[in-house]
Amino acid sequence: MTDPIGDMLTRIRNGYAAHQRQVKMPYSAIKEKLGKIFVKEGYLKEISLEGKKPQEKELVVKLKYHQQEPALGRLERVSRPSLRIYLQAKELRPFRGGFGMRILSTSQGLMTDREAKKKHLGGEVICQFW
Repeated sequence: MTDPIGDMLTRIRNGYAAHQRQVKMPYSAIKEKLGKIFVKEGYLKEISLEGKKPQEKELVVKLKYHQQEPALGRLERVSRPSLRIYLQAKELRPFRGGFGMRILSTSQGLMTDREAKKKHLGGEVICQFW
């Protein structure tokens, strides 16, 4: 797999399209951190870890719905392995009129664009959603 984050986002999108309650994916630390941000922001119910051996570890992501509608309307990968997209702190503006959000990889770890703006940090734009 060349883009594990892209794979994670696709599994979440496909899970919502199929109205599943949860999706499973191979574990990685960055995917776990990304999932925790989605949970903290209220777009996913819960993220947990299954398996004890490194090769058996899986992330279990429980999807969140509001009145049978997915909590995430749109989820897009921005920076890809073939084309990295970076934004400086001064370039961070409200996304989609303040209703959308971006997740950035900064020197202080993964965080939302709002957190990065408060801390005056820029970084690689991992994904955006609304």
